[in-house]
Amino acid sequence: MNISVELTLTPLQDNYEPAIIDFIKKLRASGLNVLENPLSTQVYGEYDKVMEVLNKEMKTALESVEQGLLYIKIVKSDRSEYAADF
Repeated sequence: MNISVELTLTPLQDNYEPAIIDFIKKLRASGLNVLENPLSTQVYGEYDKVMEVLNKEMKTALESVEQGLLYIKIVKSDRSEYAADF
């Protein structure tokens, strides 16, 4: 089963950029299809592989900040080719 995941890491501290950059770089290095925009990061792939990577990298990201929020949305389909038609 393929999924699409949208992630937003929000450290609640000053000097927040290193944690976000490290999180995105690790997702990119995972071999998954990863797309970024200014507000979130999207990850696409097979459910078990995506969740294996996210389980590890979300824990690492949250451990790297004093306080933070990590928003996650999961869609049961690969939406990586989506383009608005309006």
